[in-house]
Amino acid sequence: MKVLLVGFTSEEVEKVKELGYPVLPVPEHFRGLKVSEILEKDFEEGKLDWAGGKFLIMHGLSNEDIKRVIPAVRELAEGRVIFATTTETNLGWTLEELLAELRQEDEYFRAMREVKRQIKERKGPFLDIGNVK
Repeated sequence: MKVLLVGFTSEEVEKVKELGYPVLPVPEHFRGLKVSEILEKDFEEGKLDWAGGKFLIMHGLSNEDIKRVIPAVRELAEGRVIFATTTETNLGWTLEELLAELRQEDEYFRAMREVKRQIKERKGPFLDIGNVK
């Protein structure tokens, strides 16, 4: 079980550690390593604010742990955090590949939420055929 923190400040890392899970702040020089290799590492010094965003990657946490971590981190971290769990597939990816995939997924889901909001508010280029007889 481990929580990887990418793009978090040292202060935020300390706050996440207080949740009681093994935490690894991921320095920039890990970006080319496979996710599985990073999970084997312990603390290492390096530049932490390199990713252009904040990512929290959970490995081996139960559903209950995940439900506990996400809202707690949302409260304590500054700005937007992208959350993910490891899978058999992404364990073989480099960290850089995983972060690129997470960014794409995040953009997609943000766009879908915006479209749903616009539909609900009846804004945007949507044809309203609800009253056609």
